[in-house]
Amino acid sequence: MKVLVFGKDGQLGKAFQQTLDEYLLLPQDSNSQPSVRYVGRAQCDLANEQAVTSLLNESQPNLIINASAYTAVDKAETEVDLAFAVNARAPEIMAEYAVQHGATFLHYSTDYVFDGEKYDFYLEDDLRNPLGTYGKSKAAGEEAIVKVFAGSSDQSMGIAGQYAIFRTSWVYGDGGNFIRTILRLAKDREELRVIEDQYGVPTSALWLAEISLGLVINQQGSLRRFPSGIYHAVPTGQTNWYELATLAVQTALDAGLALKLSPKTIFPIPAIEYPLPAPRPMNSRMSTDKLHKVLETLGDVSKLQLLNQSWDEGVRAYVRNLVHSRLI
Repeated sequence: MKVLVFGKDGQLGKAFQQTLDEYLLLPQDSNSQPSVRYVGRAQCDLANEQAVTSLLNESQPNLIINASAYTAVDKAETEVDLAFAVNARAPEIMAEYAVQHGATFLHYSTDYVFDGEKYDFYLEDDLRNPLGTYGKSKAAGEEAIVKVFAGSSDQSMGIAGQYAIFRTSWVYGDGGNFIRTILRLAKDREELRVIEDQYGVPTSALWLAEISLGLVINQQGSLRRFPSGIYHAVPTGQTNWYELATLAVQTALDAGLALKLSPKTIFPIPAIEYPLPAPRPMNSRMSTDKLHKVLETLGDVSKLQLLNQSWDEGVRAYVRNLVHSRLI
């Protein structure tokens, strides 16, 4: 099996570099040895259509993992063409390759494809209604992938490739993220004000990589068939930015990190008091029932247990690791 991973320098790309080899080192069904190629912006500019096409044709992957994206939410409002090139056109090219060569394609999307006005948890088939350019570009990428694979079903040679689009939210891992920002500020500030009326689920990049690979790679280390489509992938529970900040600070303090800030000196504020160039969805909660049912059908007990992990358990482990590894 040949694997091509886009976005090697991002949080999710780094997570795949920590987890993917464990799956591919398992005994293979065939005599061929698995190979993995990780590429970042320096190796392939996703805004360059020819560069993406050439890399795919050169690598000839059986599994394409697109862990890359244009994620500068506010900057996207003034870099519209670049956001759409990276988040919509590049994934479309990857999908076209997967269809033409019978490959498996994993792509990652976001809660920002929704407007956040739904009271309940979002389902995979709920109407997309993104508020800003970033969300619109990610929604366009989803739509392009679905359309490409839907067109392949008309071919007479059977199923041409398969895909999974994982929608997730509030990702944290090896790189810049909200949790690290809060802990950095907590070293110097005695007070902090954090938004409390935007709800979602913090998701570990390592957790997301593990869940993804559990869907597409079997216990023999080979690709398996699964129902193509969109899947919501977040841990269980819900929170808001204020609760996440207080938990991160308290966990760091309990782990022995010296901070000027304490949970009692973090104050909740409404989002309207912290205006930003791009609008954010107020409700980013997503149901994972669909993914749960598929993993249950596959009989993957370990991945079901992982899917049922609460968001706070992952955050606590992440913060403790940051403190003990002296990464903050």
